Amino acid sequence: MAKLNLNRVEMPRQDPKLRGKNFKEVALGYSPEQAKEEVSRCIQCVKRNCVEGCPVGVDIPDFIKALRDANMPEAVRVLKSKNALPGICGRVCPQETQCEATCSLAKKGAPIAIGRLERFVADWERKNKGSLDQPELAKPSGKRVAVVGSGPAGLTAAAALAKLGHDVTIFEALHVAGGVLMYGIPEFRLPKEIVQGEVDFVASLGVKIELDSVVGKLVTIDELLKNGYHAVFLGTGAGLPMFLNIPGENLTGIYSANEFLTRVNLMKAYLFPEYDTPVKVGRRVAVIGGGNVAMDSARCALRLGADEVYIVYRRSEAEMPARREEVENAGEEGIQFKFLTNPKKFLGDEQKRVVGMECYEMELGEPDESGRRRPVVKPGSEFTIDVDEAIVALGTTPNPLIASTTPGLETSKKGTVVADEATGETKKGKVWAGGDIVTGAATVISAMGAGKLAAANIDKFLRG
Repeated sequence: MAKLNLNRVEMPRQDPKLRGKNFKEVALGYSPEQAKEEVSRCIQCVKRNCVEGCPVGVDIPDFIKALRDANMPEAVRVLKSKNALPGICGRVCPQETQCEATCSLAKKGAPIAIGRLERFVADWERKNKGSLDQPELAKPSGKRVAVVGSGPAGLTAAAALAKLGHDVTIFEALHVAGGVLMYGIPEFRLPKEIVQGEVDFVASLGVKIELDSVVGKLVTIDELLKNGYHAVFLGTGAGLPMFLNIPGENLTGIYSANEFLTRVNLMKAYLFPEYDTPVKVGRRVAVIGGGNVAMDSARCALRLGADEVYIVYRRSEAEMPARREEVENAGEEGIQFKFLTNPKKFLGDEQKRVVGMECYEMELGEPDESGRRRPVVKPGSEFTIDVDEAIVALGTTPNPLIASTTPGLETSKKGTVVADEATGETKKGKVWAGGDIVTGAATVISAMGAGKLAAANIDKFLRG
C-alpha cells in the first residue's frame, strides 16, 4: 500500500502588509501543479465519508478523480450536478467543519483540501465557459414557482427546480441578485464577479430574476399564489441586525455590521469617490462580536484607513465561531483581539459622537445551551477603550416583513419561519422555506442544502 501523504498543499495568499491596504482577493488559488499535487493525496476510500459531510451531497471522490485524470469537463460536471455555486462554496464554506472534517485523512490531521480543489475547478470552468455543455433540463412541467430572495438558498432552489422543468421566477428586493453573497461578504474574500457568474449560470437555466421586487410590499405571498404560481419558496435570509441594547448605542459613529458591510460591498464605498457612497471610518475602531461577520467588518475598516482595529469578544479565542482561517488572516493583518471583554456602555462627546467604550472583563463559567462556557462579568473590572467608531456584529434575525404580510405562516419567538426540517414545508399550504429565514444566521452551504431539499419536495408536490 502506498504511503499516506500527510502534507497538505498550502494555498498562496497575498502578503499581509500589502493586502491590508487593498480589496483584492486574499487567497490566490492553486496553480495547476499545486492542484495536481493535492489531488494525488486522495486515497479514494470506499466509505466516502466526505460526501456525508457535505450539506449538498457533492460526489467529492468523483470530482477529485476526474481532476486527477486531468478531465476538467468531467470534474465540472460532477461538481455542478449537486452544487450550482461551486465558485462561492470553494471560497466561503467552512469545509474544515464539514466535508474535510469527515475525510479519512482528518484522523491524521491532514484532510484533503476539498474546498481549495472545488475553487480550482470552478475557476477553471469560469475561464473555459464556451467549451462546456449546458446541463440537461427536464421537459417543461407547465408549473410555475416563485422564489423569494436570491441568496444561496434561493439561487440553489431556483436552479434545482429549473433543471426539473419548472418555470421559475426569483423576486429579489435589492437592485442586484446574490443576497448576502453580494451585500455581506467583502470583495477580498468573495469577488463580486464570481457571484455574478454564478447568478448568470442560474439565469442560463431559464430562471427569470425580478430585481427591486420587495415581496410583502409590492406583492404578497397570497397574491403570488393567486396570480398563477403553484408553489412559493422563501429564501429571504436574516437581514435584521441584533444590538447590544446598552446605554449610548444611538451615538453617531456606531454601525450595525449589516449597514457597514452593505455600504462597503453592495454600494461600493471602498471605491469612493468613483462610487458616491459615504462611509465614515474612525481612527480607532471596535468591532463587537466573534463570528465571520465581525472578521469581515474589522478587515474592511482596516482597509478603509483605520489606524487601530479591535475585535471585542466576550468569550475566549477557543469559543469564537469565526472560521480559523479568517481569524488567522485578521491577526496577520494587524487586527487586535480583546478576548473576555464585553461592552457596558458607549461614551459620547458634546456632539453626541462616540469617543469611548466602557467594558467589563469577563470570565468563563459553566457551559450554556450552545455548549460553550457562559461568560460571566468579573466584579469591579470596568475599564475604558478609546474608540471613535464601533461596529456591532452580534448576528441577525429575519426581517419580519414576509411573516407580517402572510396569514397562516407560523414563526418562532426569534422571528424565524417554522418549517419542516425534512422537507422545508411551512405551516402555510404551497409555501416552503429554507436557509437563514428558518435557522437564523448560519452558513452559505447550509442555506444551499435547505434550498436543494425544499426544491426536491416542491417538485414532488407539483407532480402530485
